[in-house]
Amino acid sequence: MENVYRDTMQLLKKYHIHANKKLGQNFLIEDTVVEKTIEAADITKEDLVIEIGPGLGTLTKELLEKAKKVIAVELDEKMIPILQERFFLYQNLELVHQDILKVPLKEYIEKEENIREVKIVANLPYYITTPIIMKLLEDRLPVKTITVMVQKEVAKRLTAKTGDKLCGAITYGVEYYCETKEVVEVPRQSFIPAPEVDSEVIQLILRDKSKVQVKDEKFLFSLIKASFMQRRKTLLNGIGNSGLIEKNKLKEIMQELNLPETTRGENLTLEQFAEIAQKV
Repeated sequence: MENVYRDTMQLLKKYHIHANKKLGQNFLIEDTVVEKTIEAADITKEDLVIEIGPGLGTLTKELLEKAKKVIAVELDEKMIPILQERFFLYQNLELVHQDILKVPLKEYIEKEENIREVKIVANLPYYITTPIIMKLLEDRLPVKTITVMVQKEVAKRLTAKTGDKLCGAITYGVEYYCETKEVVEVPRQSFIPAPEVDSEVIQLILRDKSKVQVKDEKFLFSLIKASFMQRRKTLLNGIGNSGLIEKNKLKEIMQELNLPETTRGENLTLEQFAEIAQKV
């Protein structure tokens, strides 16, 4: 592996590039983080990799060496000619200049032939982490793993167990679709410019089927979201005030499930939310 710091500084100087704050750009300069991310992704020559936010191509280079094909989705138009010039010798790269939230990934995946597994690798901007992850999961793409760098605080929430004090509404969505593991913590000094917070690489391992089975998936997530809209409210007030369930009905269900009226949404596991959803 080449020296990431040296390569990054040369590219920034050559192309007169400055980090775009609006796009949440920070350029990775730490070799160890690249190594551990690539190792965790566990890519073979039969795999298709979708990389979100390749930037200067720090991870892209390693992915191209290991994968059958890499589809790199980049929003910043300044990065496209850099990536094209840097990797013009590689025949297994497809560059997509678009917002990942608007890319029909399923169509890109379906047109590829003789692929063993599909894996996603991403260094996500902090400001849009949750929408991207939930889109990737809700689209039910035929993906094996998502290896992603996110803000450390968000990483802890994504990898928490439901019912734990660290969990948030997204924790339930992630647990519904995936198993999770932490890969490596990334101090802020690992980037140019250094962000104000630390990061972490985590991995989401997609389940063959969702962790709980419910008749109405959308209703389940509406319940969870309502219970976290005003986190300090009890479940009875949070969901009861949302209009999703009549308050007296919810009280009856909670009694059936032996849940005290002081219970908050953050106290429930995914399975308990599923039980409530099924009883409505």
